[in-house]
Amino acid sequence: MSLFDIKDQMEALVQELKQHNYNYYVLAMPSISDYDFDQKLKQLEALEKAHPEFLDPDSPTQKVGGEITKNFKTIVHKWPMMSLGNTYNEQDLIDFDERIKKAIGDDFQYVCELKFDGLSMSLTYENGKLLRGVTRGDGTKGDEVTANIKTIHSIPNQVKGANMPAHFEIRGEVLMHKAAFEKLNEERIENGEAPFANPRNFASGTVKMQDSAEVAKRPLDCFLYFLYSDENPFKTHWESLQAVKSWGFKISDESKLCNNIQDVLAFIAEWEEKRFHLSYDIDGIVLKVNSFAQQQELGFTAKSPRWAISYKYKAQEVETVLEKVTYQVGRTGAVTPVANLKPVLLAGTTVKRATLHNANEIERLDLHEHDTVLVEKGGEIIPKIIQVNLDKRLPDAKKIEYIHNCPECGTELIRKEGEAVHYCPNDEACPPQIVGRMQHFISRKAMNIEGIGAETVEAFYQKGLLRHISDIYQLQTKEEELKTLERFGEKSIVNLLEGVEKSKQMPFEKVLFGLGIRYVGATVAKKLAQHFKNIDNIMGANFEQLIATDEIGERIAQSVIEYFSVPEHQNEISKLKAFGLTFEIEEKEVVLASEELSGKTFIISGVFEKYSRDELKAIIEANGGKILSSISAKLNYLVAGDNMGPSKLEKAQKLQIPIISDEDLLNLLK
Repeated sequence: MSLFDIKDQMEALVQELKQHNYNYYVLAMPSISDYDFDQKLKQLEALEKAHPEFLDPDSPTQKVGGEITKNFKTIVHKWPMMSLGNTYNEQDLIDFDERIKKAIGDDFQYVCELKFDGLSMSLTYENGKLLRGVTRGDGTKGDEVTANIKTIHSIPNQVKGANMPAHFEIRGEVLMHKAAFEKLNEERIENGEAPFANPRNFASGTVKMQDSAEVAKRPLDCFLYFLYSDENPFKTHWESLQAVKSWGFKISDESKLCNNIQDVLAFIAEWEEKRFHLSYDIDGIVLKVNSFAQQQELGFTAKSPRWAISYKYKAQEVETVLEKVTYQVGRTGAVTPVANLKPVLLAGTTVKRATLHNANEIERLDLHEHDTVLVEKGGEIIPKIIQVNLDKRLPDAKKIEYIHNCPECGTELIRKEGEAVHYCPNDEACPPQIVGRMQHFISRKAMNIEGIGAETVEAFYQKGLLRHISDIYQLQTKEEELKTLERFGEKSIVNLLEGVEKSKQMPFEKVLFGLGIRYVGATVAKKLAQHFKNIDNIMGANFEQLIATDEIGERIAQSVIEYFSVPEHQNEISKLKAFGLTFEIEEKEVVLASEELSGKTFIISGVFEKYSRDELKAIIEANGGKILSSISAKLNYLVAGDNMGPSKLEKAQKLQIPIISDEDLLNLLK
């Protein structure tokens, strides 16, 4: 293959993988399996390694993160990130237009843009290369989050094009698409974690995470909308937008150049309804005077530019009647109350249900039967009840009391101290828990079993073919029985059985995540697998050993212990082992760099400035040292970083174990 062919192949792979990312996260319509995606990514990585001269700085392989940020450095903005004046009133816009005319005359244009509901971000580029990303902060200074920003696929690490200044800043908004938000929130709920209220909060929380590798797993997007430079070659904002788009930045295609305030008002009216059909949230429209010279002439107030203003849409609210409260049981046993409403049109869709979250929310609203309620759909994806119209409450209305027993199996619910959620403990006989657990096991992020979907699991459960996760592997002995099922042809059976067999090759952390242990998400499962090496070590671990594991807190540790203490769960593990599933990590042969640490034992705890904990662990093991799972008298050194757990520190001091820094560790090697 010629070099030209290799370059073309690499470019095609980059574009294909970017499209798959878009389909998965934005459209929520994956067009390829996780396995096939990973194989293509590995193929691209191999080509890039062999031909670094053709490496695209924005290749998906360059967006995986890995840096740990202990403290976010504060950066002073060269150009302050001022807030915009805003209004909910069209007359205010007309008055704004009159003020502009008095200052600069009638000869001007506006640029109208969607007002994204995300996190403001300033990106600095030098000679076309991304130098830093800084949050808005207080407007004069913000936090540098460069390592995290570099993981966002729509933010280029390098740009090129005509008329590009040597040094410039470009402002924009980091956001999360609705489909990705819903998917990630569902995972949080399933893992027993509190869901985020809206995509903006999720995006904001993600950008400030310390581990950029974790940020890379959350699908953030970014629209850019304003250029700053001491040597700005453009005369108008509109012209600059077209230019930065040609350089490789993501610019909204929905912006519009308007000749007068009537055009602006028409644009606002158009998006009043159209906004609900976007894949992301907007909360208004921004209008800016187009000419940079006129912007400079108009100047600024102490807080905001005089040449721009935002029009904010009111949150959509409507009154309707609460018909009844029902309860949903998730795969972990969490019971969620749902308000069933008299159907009503809200934000472009017919709303029949609203979330009530938990018993506390029902109590806060003081809900009674057949109350008239005010429902809102603003930044939140799922409609929620804001308040009750007490004037319309029926005289004999009964107060709604949260249920005491599971609506599916009748088992008495439990609610642990300090938690808002009620649980059904009957996980071995409660139908939605059984079905949900199997659906989770086969899912894309767990065992990724192709040929069997959520509906198939439900149907097989109803027919008695599936009762436990291990029954999925029993299907390989029931081919003749499967042939008798309606709408399940020979090709479907072959695909299913091949998918089941292929899943036996999935790594240990995927199997562990697939078991559906409460609070054990994909990241926690990976940490447990890496730390304990195999399932027997995890099953035999005590509380102290579990919380000594990186990122494992008391709640997760207790949940793991409870799960493996159940005989039925132990029996299920034995069956899955017999079917050949992977229950230990594949140990890589370690080539020792030296034996300087031979016979020495270590525990690594806290956050480090120069190294990740995995890097420190690799250094120790490469030089003959051993990592322990818990603090005991056998421990030689505790390698301590910032934010180390106080219990570990106290125990190490009590046992008089030497506490060293990462620098001290490296000095041991000298």
